[in-house]
Amino acid sequence: MKKISKLNQRRLNNFRSNKRGYYSFWIFTFLFVVSLFADFIANEKPLLVRYDSNFYYPLFSFYSETTYGGDFETEADYKDPYVKNLIEDKGWMIMPLIPYSYNTIIRDLDAPAPSPPSNKNWLGTDDQARDVLSRLIYGFRISVLFGFTLTFFSMIIGVSAGAVQGYFGGKTDLFFQRFMEVWSAIPTLYILIILASVIQPNFWWLLMILLLFSWMGYVGVVRAEFLRARNFDYIRAAKALGVSNTRIMIRHMLPNATIATVTFLPFSLSASVTALSGLDFLGFGLPPGSASLGEMVNQGRNNLQAPWLGITSFLTLGLMLGLLVFVGEAIRDSLDPRKTFN
Repeated sequence: MKKISKLNQRRLNNFRSNKRGYYSFWIFTFLFVVSLFADFIANEKPLLVRYDSNFYYPLFSFYSETTYGGDFETEADYKDPYVKNLIEDKGWMIMPLIPYSYNTIIRDLDAPAPSPPSNKNWLGTDDQARDVLSRLIYGFRISVLFGFTLTFFSMIIGVSAGAVQGYFGGKTDLFFQRFMEVWSAIPTLYILIILASVIQPNFWWLLMILLLFSWMGYVGVVRAEFLRARNFDYIRAAKALGVSNTRIMIRHMLPNATIATVTFLPFSLSASVTALSGLDFLGFGLPPGSASLGEMVNQGRNNLQAPWLGITSFLTLGLMLGLLVFVGEAIRDSLDPRKTFN
């Protein structure tokens, strides 16, 4: 096993010494890992069914009502008392902790929707009689996954563009800079509004559109590092020895730009989550009915008589973005050679 260098060990110790960022990292990681198992935590389908000495897994397979002795070939409705009785007569089933998915319409509410928090719905329901807690878990997952995906591809494109600009300089740098000035002036929201009138935006459409503009945030820091390093003696020596430009850029210059890029990642992730939530709030985001934190904020605005909707969405977004900012500060400080924590 390769031993950690003294420099990386110092950085790791500095990161741990920043208690706010260190604990924020573990809290965010825990919440994200839990949200990855949303289908097993909040779902209207059982985790496991034992019927007539056989085991069934409704989360992964389609089972009609006739499988359990019913009359219809359609998929079994496990919330239906008739189906429950059929299963319990010859077996049992294990339901998730929250027996509602993000799009489940609850028909046996004790109060008109949006209903307040209760023993059945811990955070209440929205105005379409959907469980708020289950939508919160699914919405957290899709927001973070969208943010990670957008940040990853933005980093690849932005770092590549910044490296090419900084390494070659001259006309190449001048052309790219003028192109970025024009490209950054294009209003993203207007493009989304135009596309939304033609197609129904989904996860991948939104990712592609936002990716067209989000990569520019990485160009500046990488370009500056490459412009600084291109005149170093060891870079000139590598060129004189005939080392290819690609090898010089990746092996000898990119590590110098990695620190600035890694420091920028948590803030880029929080910006990606905010962008998706903002688009969902305005109605130009994910398809209607999708689990979305932005849609939950919109629910809170439209139903002021149900304060649990606005409070839940506000606290969730505030907690998520706050944790990411604290983690970003801790990473920035741990990579700063001028700072040392006790």
